[in-house]
Amino acid sequence: MKKFLLFALLLPLAFACGLSKPDSAVEFPKLISEGMVVQRDRSIKIWGRGIPKEKIRASLAGAIGSTQVLPDSTWIVQLPPLPAGGPYELVVNVQTVKDVYIGDVWLAGGQSNMEWPLKSGVIGAQEEFAKADFSSIRFFKVAKDYSVDEKTDVSEGQWKVANSENLPDFSAVAWFFAKKNHLEKGVPVGVIESNWGGTPAEGWTETEVLAGIAERSYTKEANELLEQAEKWREILAENQRRQILRDSLIGQPDSAKARTVASLEYNDASWRSISLPAANPLEHIAWVRKRFNLATTENVVLTLPDVQQMAYFYVNGTLVHHRDWGASMPEVEIPSEILNKGQNVLTIRAVNGWNNKPQVGSKDQMYITQEGKKVNLEGTWTYSNDQVEPRVPVVEYHNWRPGFMFNAMIAPLTNYTIRGVIWYQGESNAGRAEEYRELFGTMITNWRTRWKAEKMPFLFVQLANFMERKQVQPESNWAHLRDAQTQTLELPATGMATIIDIGEETDIHPRNKKDVGERLWLQAKKVAFGEDILASGPVFKEARLQEDGVLVTFSELGEGLKLVYGEEVLGFVGENAAGKFEALKGTLSGKAQVLLELPQGFVPVGIRYAWADNPEVNLVNSLDLPAVPFKASLEMEQK
Repeated sequence: MKKFLLFALLLPLAFACGLSKPDSAVEFPKLISEGMVVQRDRSIKIWGRGIPKEKIRASLAGAIGSTQVLPDSTWIVQLPPLPAGGPYELVVNVQTVKDVYIGDVWLAGGQSNMEWPLKSGVIGAQEEFAKADFSSIRFFKVAKDYSVDEKTDVSEGQWKVANSENLPDFSAVAWFFAKKNHLEKGVPVGVIESNWGGTPAEGWTETEVLAGIAERSYTKEANELLEQAEKWREILAENQRRQILRDSLIGQPDSAKARTVASLEYNDASWRSISLPAANPLEHIAWVRKRFNLATTENVVLTLPDVQQMAYFYVNGTLVHHRDWGASMPEVEIPSEILNKGQNVLTIRAVNGWNNKPQVGSKDQMYITQEGKKVNLEGTWTYSNDQVEPRVPVVEYHNWRPGFMFNAMIAPLTNYTIRGVIWYQGESNAGRAEEYRELFGTMITNWRTRWKAEKMPFLFVQLANFMERKQVQPESNWAHLRDAQTQTLELPATGMATIIDIGEETDIHPRNKKDVGERLWLQAKKVAFGEDILASGPVFKEARLQEDGVLVTFSELGEGLKLVYGEEVLGFVGENAAGKFEALKGTLSGKAQVLLELPQGFVPVGIRYAWADNPEVNLVNSLDLPAVPFKASLEMEQK
């Protein structure tokens, strides 16, 4: 509103200077700003706010459009499709947006595995940083936000060039995808990152749409949010005030206070004792201290990789490292000049902005190395949760509520023409797989409706393998969720990247993001660009019960099926009429088939492949893409 009043004040001045009415000032949304990439070969929307009834004229790369500001102060100019190129200048009335490129634009959405930045231990990231000079690849990171009501602009965000300074903070999956798009198509690429770790699909779907779906886990809440909007506006406003206070507290500590608290001389007798990493009573802004002895001050290295989430590390009062959220914790070389022969003290200021409960250390990963010898840091530490800094106010995370992130992080983007969406999410819905197929499809259709693009390409990642490895696990929530994702392929213009082979047993955030991004790109080439290519791993076609076993036929093969290792096909399970499951041995049978051996007396009525949280699988096609998990009935195939 303040900017709009400024427009009104500037208008008489503009007239006094001899300028005509079409030259009045305008206000752009944050997406329309310096460094932007707009979609090639599609109609381009430029929009914003201005003085009602004033004329708007826009030009970009020779294309011209005009309109008039509506009574509600909004305006939209539609420019005709333009070929790839740049940099250009976008001129709207008297204002100019510089460094504009025309190319392919993608929205990268989902939860933490899409959000995961290159700097956070991603395999191959250092090589990417060393070659980070792609002036025509730009990323726009939508700030995390949520709202009861739909917003017309995002709260924060700016276009950033893919260089060595910015690249570490880019979504790793989106980066490897965008780089392929740029190199193979020879065009500029823009990625709009709108993602948030730990979030369910209903948070990214319009509340009113969800309220109309009967008898789902989110239906009642969606209706209540619509009916009690004013109450929720008050709840969110109060929560926002607490968040502002919390963020001001957990930011960078006062340097003088930190030096004092982290010094060897500081008296921590009033602090409590804690045994790390066994116990974890830490909360708020936690300070922990550990005294240790050194025989030498040369070549001393700190190893303490596991701190949740953010931390400042001090040795004898000197800051030696700051670990931000999402960043990997390196081994820290401690300068010899700050060390003592004999007693020293390590002090850590730890904060967890997610649940207000920081954690420090893990077993066998807390030590200092000096001259090749380890000084163990496990055991007794002193700690303070509130004696050094005040308690942190409780901030509730309402972002996951039906429609709240859609309102603040998706709705403001829908005027911006995009090539399509890449999506990595599902972990937070894994316990509700039975409704995810409908929910996910509803979300995709909802987005397409709001973008006014009925067949907007929507490419998504199937959940990776994760958790304890089990050979037979018919009740697996993750397997059921993967199946719901596969069923979503029934929607037109969708594609799925299968990554059942590159997950990690103990980490929900696998560090191999390169293969994920590049498998999404294969889907983009087929779905979004219409190329006749092999983009998927082997896909189940049919299964027939024979005298010598079950013969399973696949499509999407290239030159044919093969095994990554071994001679037996792993990952198949059969189910009989009594509901008993048995692992089945398989062997390759020609180019496109697998023959499953049946245990004595076991007659299956159905089979499943890769049906577990973390199945062991080795079946791929000629592109080394893994076979897609599936379940199938054998009743119709019996002979």
